[in-house]
Amino acid sequence: MATHGPDLEDLPGSHRTPLPGARSTGPAAPDETATVTVVLRRIPGTGVAPIREFLSAPRFTDRRHLGREEFAARYGSAPDDHAALREFAVAHQLRVTAESRERRTVQLSGTVAALSSAFDVVLQRVEYSGGSFRGRTGHVRLPPAIRERVIAVLGLDTRPQARTHLRVLGPGTPGAASYTPVQVGDAYDFPSAESGEGQCIGLLELGGGYTAADLSQYFSGLGLPVPTVIPVSVDGATNSPSGSPSGPDAEVSLDVEVAGALAPGATLAVYFAPNTDQGFLDALSTAVHDTARRPSVVSVSWGGPESSWTAQARAAFESVLEDAAALGVTVVASAGDDGADDAGPGTGLSVDFPASSPEVVACGGTRLILRGPAISEEVVWNDLATGGGATGGGVSVDFSRPSYQSDAGVPAGPNGFVGRGVPDVAGDADPATGFQIRVDGQAIVVGGTSAVAPLWAALFACINQLLGGPLGFVNPRLYALANSGVFHDITSGGNGGYEAGPGWDACSGLGSPSGTRLADALRSE
Repeated sequence: MATHGPDLEDLPGSHRTPLPGARSTGPAAPDETATVTVVLRRIPGTGVAPIREFLSAPRFTDRRHLGREEFAARYGSAPDDHAALREFAVAHQLRVTAESRERRTVQLSGTVAALSSAFDVVLQRVEYSGGSFRGRTGHVRLPPAIRERVIAVLGLDTRPQARTHLRVLGPGTPGAASYTPVQVGDAYDFPSAESGEGQCIGLLELGGGYTAADLSQYFSGLGLPVPTVIPVSVDGATNSPSGSPSGPDAEVSLDVEVAGALAPGATLAVYFAPNTDQGFLDALSTAVHDTARRPSVVSVSWGGPESSWTAQARAAFESVLEDAAALGVTVVASAGDDGADDAGPGTGLSVDFPASSPEVVACGGTRLILRGPAISEEVVWNDLATGGGATGGGVSVDFSRPSYQSDAGVPAGPNGFVGRGVPDVAGDADPATGFQIRVDGQAIVVGGTSAVAPLWAALFACINQLLGGPLGFVNPRLYALANSGVFHDITSGGNGGYEAGPGWDACSGLGSPSGTRLADALRSE
């Protein structure tokens, strides 16, 4: 039971509203065991110094990314904060099951009754059209001495947080064409001498799985070796293919097959986590701080409208994305598949998170027509008129416009806010010009901005190999190169709220890649 003690304070940003269309079916079982992730502040006084230090050097070659082992001592959480959380756990009959100074997290496990009392919440069983979850409404509340140390408490509410950003090509689609990832990479002039060798690409997955048989047959058909693919379990989730090629399995296979075909020398680490805000955050944090596989690029093809996230969850993600910049990890994310109304038709202009984070390379979508190996035409992907999807894009109402977009011509947000523009870059995403993949024993064609994130992740891995070191937080350099011929500028089409034009736009960003030119431009710095 929640105590509603007078000495407790609301944790800022933790307010939860009911999931639309869902209904409570009664209290969660008090003896059920659950685990939450508590995200702690940085060592007081450090703030976002890692990014400022990183950006202060004028050239990539002058920038020193922090080693993961060094990071904790400088920008992790304070030992005193961990001690305070351990005392808090003991006082509320909770167990500390894991903690990490570099990730600034403490995982606490206990019964629903104990967690409800500790965080002053009422936990309910909630049913919705897709199943059920443990839910809460209102704020998390904590004693002042604990609240000041905490950024977020995630895992009390287990509602599904994110959705995939892919579209399967329907039968009989008029004028449809499809390509292998290799054909798309050739059209975008990926560096031919680099395969991503020595690099690791992290792929975040919130469901589904892949099979070794599919990968073997797929890459054999492309004449490529099967890449090294390492599944990593986060919060108990595993590589679990469902056997349904229209579900999350298609997302996992798309990510692995696109990244593996375009960066065949790279290792692919696939981080499987539950589809909750806790699972998503823990997967990202695990990948960024992974000292075993050490990914230099992390690709995210899942997300949700900014409004579907609590402010505490966004703050926790931002904290990890700052870590990524300091550690030299480039994070790419798909911009969404529902056009400028990211929450669905008629919901109003909005953008997808985590693509809207200023520390992420947000990936929008195009319709790519090839004539032989060359690009014949490339326009903004938009199938809204026929009930299909369209590239996400627009202006954030939660994140201020970053300095690297100050001259990009980003319009005011839908509420007048001077916000971060989405996307940054683009690539082939229309399912009618989609990617040939293999999933659950079937050959299918898929599109969506889910395909664009692993495409750019593979390109960055190849460039990292060429440079002999990680690009890391690359956004400022991409915008500095906006008019240098390293992008195919997409000037035709729209996404239901914004129109493409010369230079950056809220449909296709800076454009699709001219890979070798981009690599050469970054190498020449």
